[in-house]
Amino acid sequence: MRMSRKARIAHGLLLASGALLAAPALAQEAPQAPQADNAAAADGPDVIIVTAQKRSENLQKVPISIQALGEAKLEQLNVSNFNSYTQQLPSVVAQSAGTPGTNVIYMRGVASGGDGNHSGSLPSVGVYLDEQPVTTVGGNLDVHIYDVARIESLSGPQGTLYGASSEAGTLRIITNKPDTSGFYGRVDGEVNTVHKGGQGGKLEGMINVPFSQTAALRVVGYYQRDAGFIDNVAGCRSFLPESDPLGCPPSKNGGISVDNSAFVKKDYNDTEIYGGRAALKVDLDDNWTVTPTVMYQDTKSHGSYGTDARVGDLAVQHFFPEYRDDNFWSAALTIEGKLGNWDVTYAGSYMERKTYSSSDYTDYAETYDQLYASYGGVASYLYFHDAAGNTIDPRQKVIGTDHFKKISQELRIASPSDQPLRLVAGAFFQRQSNAIHQDYQVANLAPELSVNGSPGTLWLTQQERVDKDYAAFGELTWDITSKFSVTGGARLFKYDNSLVGFFGFGRNPGANGLYDGSPPNAVGSNRTGVAQCFTESGQRLYDRDTDTYATSRVLLPAVVSGSPCTNLGVYENGKVKPVVAKGDGVTWRFNATYKPTDTLMMYATVSKGFRPGGQNRRGDFGAYQPDYLINYELGLKTTLGGVLRLNAAIYQQDWKHFQFAYLGPNSFTVITNGPNARIRGFDIDAGFNIERLSVNVAAAYTDAKTRQNLCAVFDPTFTCATSSVQAPAGTRLPITPRFKATTTVRYTVPVGEAKVYGQFNLAYQSKASSDIRVDYAAKLGELPDFATVNLSLGADWPNYSLELFVQNLLDERGQLSRFVQCGACTSRPYYVPITPRTIGLRAGAKF
Repeated sequence: MRMSRKARIAHGLLLASGALLAAPALAQEAPQAPQADNAAAADGPDVIIVTAQKRSENLQKVPISIQALGEAKLEQLNVSNFNSYTQQLPSVVAQSAGTPGTNVIYMRGVASGGDGNHSGSLPSVGVYLDEQPVTTVGGNLDVHIYDVARIESLSGPQGTLYGASSEAGTLRIITNKPDTSGFYGRVDGEVNTVHKGGQGGKLEGMINVPFSQTAALRVVGYYQRDAGFIDNVAGCRSFLPESDPLGCPPSKNGGISVDNSAFVKKDYNDTEIYGGRAALKVDLDDNWTVTPTVMYQDTKSHGSYGTDARVGDLAVQHFFPEYRDDNFWSAALTIEGKLGNWDVTYAGSYMERKTYSSSDYTDYAETYDQLYASYGGVASYLYFHDAAGNTIDPRQKVIGTDHFKKISQELRIASPSDQPLRLVAGAFFQRQSNAIHQDYQVANLAPELSVNGSPGTLWLTQQERVDKDYAAFGELTWDITSKFSVTGGARLFKYDNSLVGFFGFGRNPGANGLYDGSPPNAVGSNRTGVAQCFTESGQRLYDRDTDTYATSRVLLPAVVSGSPCTNLGVYENGKVKPVVAKGDGVTWRFNATYKPTDTLMMYATVSKGFRPGGQNRRGDFGAYQPDYLINYELGLKTTLGGVLRLNAAIYQQDWKHFQFAYLGPNSFTVITNGPNARIRGFDIDAGFNIERLSVNVAAAYTDAKTRQNLCAVFDPTFTCATSSVQAPAGTRLPITPRFKATTTVRYTVPVGEAKVYGQFNLAYQSKASSDIRVDYAAKLGELPDFATVNLSLGADWPNYSLELFVQNLLDERGQLSRFVQCGACTSRPYYVPITPRTIGLRAGAKF
């Protein structure tokens, strides 16, 4: 395994710190029970309480692979967002589209790449905010981390208790709850500066107000500015018939030259985040508690978080405004109580998320200008001209919006936890929808060549997606003896996913309005867009099988507002209805647990997870089927001498006919089912604490490979007899590194009333492929190995704290993901880097 020089140094430090544990182990959270789970604190001061199995339990007694970052650890590591906490979770990786909130999360190597499209596959990893599922298609909800009790990472299929989007695992963000014991609060601030970038900072605050012995309110607010560090540098593009289309000669021969002088800017990619949340806890009596919560967050990103190595270090060369506004609000209600000695919990929630973005798409014009060089370039080949017939600048920008809504309801019961036979059971319903808008704009494009009703729009996607999930679940645990227990669980599920709307180009209506103008549109296409919309006769305007016009040329009204007509749907009784993908089935989990001593637990698990199928937003590609994951796992958890905690698991996962997304015709995302894959690996998580010294180490090894050929066209035999082999059997799955680890060493010395500390944190991951398709991955480039070293020095007083920190000390250019703007744009790949070296000062006060 070849490593960069900086990564080799960091890797050596990782091994050295691991030696302090006298085992290749990784550490758990420092001993601190979350405030919300004080009832379980009787287990002892060094206990981490989790609710992964829908009960409050000691982490060391839960027979599944969990890593928990508690409140103290989150503060010590200065965790505030998704990237900062996943860096500390070895079994978790993400693929980013280049801006915050666009990450697609993967666990234990269950990744085929290319996911994240707003009308693509549902995620394979579920994300929860307390009891509320906040998993979204098109990128994670990047919740700001402050006043959070813990983050739980549950590896492996969680399809029994957590449902469809927990095929590979679940991430749970557990906030601190209102506290009736007293009035208190805190304020924290930070200023920082980024190497080769700008200045940033944040201000956060929390207040807890008890109204009585039975009611309390907790309010959190925050503002954060992340400094930019990628520069948009000066450059130009020239389009044929220029003699040098990649250079910038003066315009000649009818060609067009453009520059980006209006958008040149240093530190191009800054981000602002602000928001807050509030929770009210009311004890109705000794048995029943009601907790309503609300949250709002707005993330405004500017520029691009991807960098183009062709134009310099931490630089891009873009030609249109780029920004993304991502805001969400949510409301949740949790009711907890008892019927007799059984626990009853109701959790209901509603969430809305809106995104608005503008993206530069110049690379598409540059690439296709070369592909169509023999025809005079992209503008000539694609009939790009204005209303007067003049050739126009072929560059594009993309305006995109998503309006995501999600409602969920869960009711469950749990039998007494102190009995030898224990049951958790319940019912779940979820409905999520997304109003999708993607507008590919070419300035001055003639109206007759544009999407009808949208002058200047070359391509339009205007669709409505709805995903519905129904489930009934239960898990039963039986303590056969005081040392041996078995668990069996199942989840009966049903899904109903639909898609309807419009995609594609416009249709030239011609002088008589009968859609027979020439060219048909700016790309001369009869095969998509308005040409395939449904008419009053139920036929498509231009029949794709006979290449003739339909009997009627009167289009049915658009189903989705904002589109000219409907071409994605099914015609029934004079109306167009959504295309639907439905299914049902059962996921399950079986577990055997053996506890030979009070400090040692061993377990064996076999479990099944699934991800629903769905419909492609490009209607002519039809539906894709569900995929399933079977997990076989052996694990142990132990605490030795009250100072060493060690958790480890070894597993094999069989991934059946995995969903695979790729950029197909017209750079349009297409989802199909691929071959099977097998994933083998292990997780280790350990902690060592003696007086002033604590050492925490966590590591994951993942060997994920295909078991059959991945063909260019779906082939159930996997021989690829009628198409090329995209990835031969034995190809490693992309995105996930073979090895990822993190270690933290913290030493504390009392000085008067203060506790002075120094902390060293190291995170390392090996190289990974950027795409499953071998040839495409070679063009895109691999994700190199990298390591980050973080240092901090500070002091905690009873009511104050002060810390000086350095993150990414070695200024490593770690690459989180690689991407291109279009399927054919492989000559200009981008990578999303980690933040360069950052130096900052943090201060806090409690009252």
